[in-house]
Parts: sequence; C-alpha cells; structure tokens
Amino acid sequence: SFYTRRCITEDLSWSLVTVPHLTELCLQHIAHNFEKNPILSNLLPEHQKRVVEKLSTSLPLTVTANTVSHEEYWKRCCMERWQVCDVSNYGDSWKRMFFERHLENILKFIIPNTTDPEQVLELIPLCKGYVRKLEINQFLPPLQEDPKVESHGVSDTEEDAEISEGYMRHYDLKELITALPHLEELHLIYDVKSCGMNFEWNLFNFTELDCSNLAAAVKMCRNLKVFKLTRSKVDDDKIKLLARNLQNHPCLLELDLSHNLIRDSGAQALGKLISHSKLEIVNLCNNQICHLGAQALAHGLAESSTLTSLNLRLNFVEDKGGEAIGRALLTNNSLKCLHLGSNNLSEPTAAVFSQVLAQNTTLTSINFSCNHLGLDGGKQLLEGLANNKTLTELDLRHAEVEQETDFLIHEIVWANREAVRLASLQHPTTEPL
Repeated sequence: SFYTRRCITEDLSWSLVTVPHLTELCLQHIAHNFEKNPILSNLLPEHQKRVVEKLSTSLPLTVTANTVSHEEYWKRCCMERWQVCDVSNYGDSWKRMFFERHLENILKFIIPNTTDPEQVLELIPLCKGYVRKLEINQFLPPLQEDPKVESHGVSDTEEDAEISEGYMRHYDLKELITALPHLEELHLIYDVKSCGMNFEWNLFNFTELDCSNLAAAVKMCRNLKVFKLTRSKVDDDKIKLLARNLQNHPCLLELDLSHNLIRDSGAQALGKLISHSKLEIVNLCNNQICHLGAQALAHGLAESSTLTSLNLRLNFVEDKGGEAIGRALLTNNSLKCLHLGSNNLSEPTAAVFSQVLAQNTTLTSINFSCNHLGLDGGKQLLEGLANNKTLTELDLRHAEVEQETDFLIHEIVWANREAVRLASLQHPTTEPL
C-alpha cells in the first residue's frame, strides 16, 4: 500500500477577513488624528457621519465645538456625562444642552480670587453660538484668608452676614453673559448647596456689589426675555437698583423674584417697572409685600397693556391691597391670571372682585385660596359671575366659602371652560386662552 504523509503548517496570523476599502481606512485615519487635523467639513456628508461615529467624546472642546455640528456626537457627550438628559428642555438640541450644562457646571464651582477666570472666558468663543438659557443655582463665596476666630463658640446668627458684607463677593457674570448674543433666559439663585458642617450665614449673601454687577449685566443683555432671581434674600434696596436697570428693556417678558425679602418700597419700584416695560409675567410669590406695595403694583397694572400674569401668593396685601388690585382690573384689559392666595383677604376684596367679574372680559384665572372670604364674600363672587363668560378657573380652596356657593361657582366656571374648549375645536387656528 501507498501511504502519503500530509503536513499542514498553520499561520496563526492568517485571516480570511476582507481587507478594508481604502475609503474606510482613510476615514479611520481621519478619526484617529482628528485632534491634530480636524478636516470634517471637507468630506462628503455620508463620510462625515462615519467619522463622527468614530470620534471620542473626550476630544478637547477647542477641536469639536466649531467643527462638529452632528447631533449624534453631542448626544453621546451628554449621555456619557449626565444621567438625566431631557433634550426637550433645550430646544431639542443636544449641542445646546451640552454647552449650557457644561458652562453651568463651571460657574457653580468658581471661587472668586481663587479659580482662574480664564476658565470661563476661554469657553466663550466655543459656546456663544449655542447658549440660550443659563440656570445657576449656586454661587460660591471667596475663601477667607484669615478665618474669624470665635471667642464664644460658633456664631449662627445673621450678624455674620453683615460683618462679612465687605469681603463677600461672588463671581461677576457681566463679562460672560454680555458676550452671549443668544442668551434669552437667566435663572439665578445665590445659594450654596451641601455646605454641611461649614455653615455660615454669609454663604447665602447676595451683596450690594453682587446686585450692582448683576444689574449692569442684565441691562446690557438686550435679548434677555426671562430673568429669574429667586431664593436669594433680595431686599428692597437691591430690587430698586435692579428695577431701575430693567426699565424700558427691549425684550424682557418674564420676571420671577419669588421667595425673597421684598417689602413695600421694593414693590413700589416694581410697580413703576411694570408700567415702563413690556413685562408679561411677574412672580412675587412668598415675599413681604403689604397693602402699600400692592397699591403701587395695582397702579402699574392699571397702566400696563402687556402684563398677563401676576403672582402675589404668600404676601400680606390684605383688603386694602386686594381692593386696589381689583379696582385696577376694572380698567386693565391685558391680565389673564392673578394669584392672591394666602394674603389675609376677606369680604371687602371679594366685593370689589364681584364688580371685576361682572365687567372684566380678559381674566381667565383667579386664585383666592387660603384666605378668609367667608360666606358673604363667596356670595358676592357668585353674583359677579352671573354673566361672566371668560373666567375658566377660580380657586376658592380654604377660602371659607359656603359649600353650596362654591358648587354653584364651580358650575359656572366649568361651563365657561367647556365653551372655550368647544370654540377651540371649531376654530383650531385660534390661540387657546
């Protein structure tokens, strides 16, 4: 018999995989060397997309900010960095979300006189085309070089805040926000999160210098539509300064100063601002405004032709203030929503609003919750509603109104709401109230 011996030599590096096309090799090379040579704009659209898919999210922003516009890349950047990413809050733009949140994160941890200001300034040319809204809920104070030594234990009074007023100064936003041409919304809280055992009252100061810097900055933000300064212990003197700088602002539509320390003289400055601006929404919830301040706001309301919403919940306007606002609504024809909850109102205010409901054809929502309107006050409102066809919401919870009166009022308001709904179905192009 004839035997053959067969020897097979194995080459472990041998592969049957097809050699990649030259185009693919080139795209891989471009992606690999993108930091040194970002030539994305020179490629065909389909090739651009394939390069972007290969790009690392850790590339420097100086390379990617103004060269990569593909949303898929910025979506990856956002998803890898933050757990919660709701792009609908950013105009459905992942790139805008990335730059707004990235800038906010830097601003929240800047320590004046310690952090290099260039860290923010060098970011401006990279992000200025995409930032439309900034929400900053923390401002860190400067570090104390010579910490105060307490001789009688740790002080936890607000005297610390007054003593440190001269030294406290937060980051000045002026150079940044005036360099952002598309900035439309600014939400600020002068606060410190998670201070833990290092608590001091002066950590929560919004100083006069802060206010002066901010007022000048906001005045120069000519495209600003929404300005919110909340939970920052803003008092009358600071509000007066801000209000002066906001008068005749060309674009400002919404002002939120809720949860501050605004009293009557501050409210008087805001009343003047309402009549000398294009403001549509003003929120003064949870301040310390009494009847004199409410009367000044009512005067501004009477002269305004743009204000559509006024929130005075959790103040102390009482009947003198409530009546003044009601009388202003006998002539005002722009306001749609009014919140007067928790203001110690009673029957005299309800009597004026009975006339308002009988005459005013603009108001769609009034909130009188947590007041003392009483049985007679409820009946007054019911009488005023007899021929009203526009009010679609009247909140009388905990207003001490008789149950039967409340039921009858609810029926009228519900009928008005249904009529508006049916009208909108018949005329879908009409803007809903």
